[in-house]
Amino acid sequence: MTNIIKAIQKINPTAEVSINADDINQITWLNGTTPISKADIEALFPIVEFEMALDELRAKRNKALADSDWTQLPDVGFNAAERNAWMIYRQALRDITNNIETAEQAKSISFPVKP
Repeated sequence: MTNIIKAIQKINPTAEVSINADDINQITWLNGTTPISKADIEALFPIVEFEMALDELRAKRNKALADSDWTQLPDVGFNAAERNAWMIYRQALRDITNNIETAEQAKSISFPVKP
C-alpha cells in the first residue's frame, strides 16, 4: 500500500480511491468518497512514513526473536553464561523499538549481535 493511500485512510478509513502511477495528482475518488485535499494528504506523509518504518523494524525484530526461540527451551543444554547471553540478546531485541520517534531513527537501528 502506498503512502498516499495510507494517508488517505488515516483521514477517512472507508475511502475508496484509485491512484495512477502512485501520483498524488492522479487520484480518482470512487463510490461517492468525498475528496481530501492534497495538502491534507501530504501533511500525513511523515506520520505514515514513521509508522511504516516502525512496522518494518518490528517485523525484523519479530523474525529475530522467532529465530532464537529455540534458545529458550529447557533441554538446549546451555550453561548459565550462554543462557544469560541469549536472554540479554532477546531482551535487547524486545527493547529495540523503545524511544524511537522518527522514521530516520527506525531505519538506522543497529540490531544486537547474536551470542
